[in-house]
Amino acid sequence: MLTPRRAANPGASPGLVAGVRVALTLMSVALAAALALLGLTSARLARKVVTPARRETDTRILSLDTAAQTITLTRTPDTVLPGRYGLFTTGTADYIKLGSVLAEDDASVKRKLLTHVGPTSSLGAEAAFSGWYYQRPDELHLPYTPELIGSAVGPCPAWLFPAGDGDVWVIQVHGRGTTRSECLRAVPVFTALGITTLVVSYRNDGEAPRSRSGTYGLGSTEWRDVDAAIGFARRRGAKRVLLMGWSMGGAIALQVSLNSAHRDLIAGLVLESPVVDWKIVLDYQARMMHVPTAVTDLAIEALQHDWANPVTRSGASIPFDRLDVVARAQELRHPMLILHSDDDGFVPSDASHDLTVARPDLVELQVFEVARHTKLWNYDQQRWSDSIRSWLTTRGFVAQESSDA
Repeated sequence: MLTPRRAANPGASPGLVAGVRVALTLMSVALAAALALLGLTSARLARKVVTPARRETDTRILSLDTAAQTITLTRTPDTVLPGRYGLFTTGTADYIKLGSVLAEDDASVKRKLLTHVGPTSSLGAEAAFSGWYYQRPDELHLPYTPELIGSAVGPCPAWLFPAGDGDVWVIQVHGRGTTRSECLRAVPVFTALGITTLVVSYRNDGEAPRSRSGTYGLGSTEWRDVDAAIGFARRRGAKRVLLMGWSMGGAIALQVSLNSAHRDLIAGLVLESPVVDWKIVLDYQARMMHVPTAVTDLAIEALQHDWANPVTRSGASIPFDRLDVVARAQELRHPMLILHSDDDGFVPSDASHDLTVARPDLVELQVFEVARHTKLWNYDQQRWSDSIRSWLTTRGFVAQESSDA
């Protein structure tokens, strides 16, 4: 019997097969290119996070009236703020002090000059607006001595402002991309209360020695230099030490509080616009720069692992979980005052609020508005100073009569 023949299976034509192969190849190349771009962008972001950088210009000088002693700047959320500030410039002056806003429109802000600028002066157009105000310790007209704090990376320069009987000290820690001068605004408040102030530097900040990698540890390494400063204070007779941290200096102070061999000497913390959880800060800043979430996540992941060090150039992995102080809130032992603006614009105040909720027994939060990042003193000096004085007095760091002086 003859078996019926099955219909022939025509299969895929050679042209179709070739077309599919080409499409798959192109898709693979495109995917590889996209992944490579994602990796490259993430690596660049990671390196930017940990690499010390020069101060970036953020405004332009539009006009200078030396007769009226006024200056007109491009309008930004910072340049329009009321209060006293500084301006990094180029030309015949590298830094000038600014006073109140005299006039403003949608594009510009005219401010009073508090540093005299002569008629023959010439300033470059590019400038950087700053909350420092004081640039040098002698501007405070208070007794001080330059000191060197011995740390694992070498001698770290510091300024010592003696006050009172020397029993209570405050060690001030500046933020990322700045120097000790950032802290000078707070010195008179503590001096008036009889508290000795030590303003310190730390590795890779441009004043202290450079570490082997030359990069920031975001608090995970720098805290050791501040811990050495506590040892310095102890040897000089300090019985109680307060830590004051500005921005990343807040992250450093918190790590000192959690890890220091001198925890018994630490009596409290004052934190100005602090970094409490780096992941929140980096996510926020990435969104402000319109960086895709995937890039930010990959950059943070890379920074957490030693295998990525050759790419990130961080020198060592950064333990973001250990730097998340909200997650470690139950480990805290020292009372703290946090001063933070809900309009910070750089380090969001979310984690400061979260830490207050997590440890209401230890943390007091003074919420500012409008003041922006590390410019609370500039915006409302009276409230800022009163908040610190009241907190110190309530906790017995100063006598009542001193606080009323």
